[in-house]
Amino acid sequence: MQVMLSSALHAQMLALAEVAHPHECCGLLFGDDGAIRRMQPVANVSDTPDRAFEIDPAALIAAERAMRQGGERLIGHYHSHPNGRAEPSPCDAASAAADGRLWLVIAGRAITGWRAQSAGALLGRFDPVDLVLAD
Repeated sequence: MQVMLSSALHAQMLALAEVAHPHECCGLLFGDDGAIRRMQPVANVSDTPDRAFEIDPAALIAAERAMRQGGERLIGHYHSHPNGRAEPSPCDAASAAADGRLWLVIAGRAITGWRAQSAGALLGRFDPVDLVLAD
C-alpha cells in the first residue's frame, strides 16, 4: 500500500521531532486512504515523554467529534523516536488498536509508514506502508 505525503508536511514533521528532542513529539494525520492532506501537532501528555508518547486525549476527542460532524477524516497519527529507530516499538505495538489507522514513526531524518492491523508483519501489529513524497 502507498500513501502520498507532501514534501512540506514531511519537512514539518522532521522539524517538529528535532525541536522536541529529547522528547517524543506526536500529532494527528488527516486525509484519505491515498494521501495525508494535513497534520496537527498535539501535546505529548505522557509521564515519560523521553521514551513514550500519549496524544492529548482532548485533541483526539475533538478530531473524532469534528470528523463525525462532517469534518476532515482522521486517518492516523505520527510520533518520533528521538533515540530509536523509525519503526514501531514493542511499546507501540502493545498500545496500538488494530483499527487500520496509519502510524508514521520519525527517527533522525527518516519517516516510515505503518498500518495498525491484527496479525501485522511487524510485532504482530503493523504492516509497512510505502510513503510517496510529492510536491
